Amino acid sequence: MKKNFPLQAEGKHPDRVLEAVKHEIRKYFKRERNREVPKGADFWDFDCKVGLMADTAEVVRVSAVIEAVDAAAKSGAASVYVEILSKHGVRVPAPQREGDDADTFTDDLDN
Repeated sequence: MKKNFPLQAEGKHPDRVLEAVKHEIRKYFKRERNREVPKGADFWDFDCKVGLMADTAEVVRVSAVIEAVDAAAKSGAASVYVEILSKHGVRVPAPQREGDDADTFTDDLDN
């Protein structure tokens, strides 16, 4: 999704317009996450950018998209650009630290 959302609409309260924008973003995330994941992938991941214009959009994490839209609205911007591109992700197991053994955990259960 690459979209420029207006934050001010004639005859509508700015807070309601902002809530509608956030709702549409959350709905897009939900719709994309419910799609079937391709073979070899574990989950859907997203590349996100938010800014006042497409040229000035900055990369943000998925969890910070709504906060970035809120910040743009509080700055008095007339519109905000949101770009969300879905991609498949593969889980990477956390590296095991030295001294961590699976046997240590099972030994604790026996006592």
